[in-house]
Amino acid sequence: MPQAEDARTAGPRRTAFDWTDAEARRRADAGLVRTLRPRAADSDLLDLAGNDYLGLTRRPEVTGAAAEAARRWGAGATGSRLVTGTTRLHTRLERDLAAFCGFEAALVFSSGYTANLAALTALGGRDSLIVSDAANHASIVDGCRLARAETSVVPHADPEAVRKTLGAHPGRRALVVSDSVFSVDGDKAPLAELAEACRAHGAGLLVDDAHGFGVLGEGGRGALHEAGLAGDEDVVATLTLSKSLGSQGGAVLGPARVIEHLVNAARTFIFDTGLAPAAVAGALASLRLIRAEPGLAERARTVAATLHRLLTEAGLTAARPDAAVVSVRAPSPEAALGWAADCREQGLSVGCFRPPSVPDGISRLRLTARADLTDAQIDAAVATVLRTAPSAG
Repeated sequence: MPQAEDARTAGPRRTAFDWTDAEARRRADAGLVRTLRPRAADSDLLDLAGNDYLGLTRRPEVTGAAAEAARRWGAGATGSRLVTGTTRLHTRLERDLAAFCGFEAALVFSSGYTANLAALTALGGRDSLIVSDAANHASIVDGCRLARAETSVVPHADPEAVRKTLGAHPGRRALVVSDSVFSVDGDKAPLAELAEACRAHGAGLLVDDAHGFGVLGEGGRGALHEAGLAGDEDVVATLTLSKSLGSQGGAVLGPARVIEHLVNAARTFIFDTGLAPAAVAGALASLRLIRAEPGLAERARTVAATLHRLLTEAGLTAARPDAAVVSVRAPSPEAALGWAADCREQGLSVGCFRPPSVPDGISRLRLTARADLTDAQIDAAVATVLRTAPSAG
C-alpha cells in the first residue's frame, strides 16, 4: 500500500521521449516546424516545387515500363544487390547510364542519398582528406561525417581555396567533393578549375550531378560531360534517378576499378535492398526518351532563363540559373513561408528554403523549371509569384 501511495504523490510519470516535447516547442518558437502535406494523384496546382525537370515522370512510356516491370519482376527487388536484388534491368540501366554520360561503368543505388554516402565512405577513410564545398547537399555532409576522414570545408565555389587546402597536405590521399549545380541558388560549380586543382595535387574529384544530369551537357549528358571531364580516370560522379529521369534511385559513375571497389566496400550498396524493378524500368524508359528527344535539356534551361528574366524585370531579386533551379530571395523566413503559402492558395506550388536549411541565412522561394511547361503556364506562374510577393502586400 505505501508503494501505491508513493506512485500517486510522485508527480507526472516521466517517459523516455519526454525530451522531444521541448524540441517541438523550440522548433515552434523558431518558426521551423516541418509538416507533411500529402498530395493527391491528380492536382489542380501548377507544380514548380518538384524536381521533374524534363516532365517525364507521367509520360506513358515511363509509367507503362514501370508497370510492366512490376508485373514481371514483382513489387520489390527482394534483397540486397549482392543476394537477389540485381535483375537484368539493373545491369542494363548501369550499362546505358555509363554509356550515355561518358563513363566507363556505373552502379545503381536505392537513392541519390545512398549513392553519395557510398562514394564518400568507400573512397574516403581515416587517413584521407576530404575537401568539401560549404554549400554542398546534406547527403554529402553526412557522407563526409561517415567517411571518418579529416574533412575541410572550403568557401563556396572557390577553386583557389581548394588548391590551398590540398597544398597544405602534400602526399596525402585526398578527395574533393562538390555539387555540380547547387540546389539552393541553382549555380554551377567551377568544375574545370576544381579538376585542375585536384590534378596538381593528385586528388580525386567527386561530383554530385543530381541537378545537372538531364539538363546540362549535350542532350542532357550532365555537367561533367559539358566540362569535358566525363570518363576521366580521376573523376567520379553521383546522380539521382528521381529528378530528370522522373523515377527513383541513384547511381555512381566512374572508372571500372572504382565501381568494383564500391561493390566490395560501400555499405549502402552491400547491406541495402536493391532498387525496385519498377523504378529501374521507369528510369530506363526515361533515358530512352532523353536520347530520342535531345531538345528536352535545352527547353528546361530556356524555361529557367525565362522565369528568371520575367521575375527580375518585375523587380524581384533572383539568382541567375545555370540549370533548372530559379531562386528568388525573400525578406525574411516568415515572409518566405507566407509567400509560398499564398502562392499555393492561388494554385501554384513552389519550394521554400529558409534557415537552417540555407547556410547563408537568406530565405528564398525555389522555382523548378520543367521542359514540359508551356509559355502560358510560365506566364501564369510569374504572375502568381508577383501578385503574392511580400512587397506587394
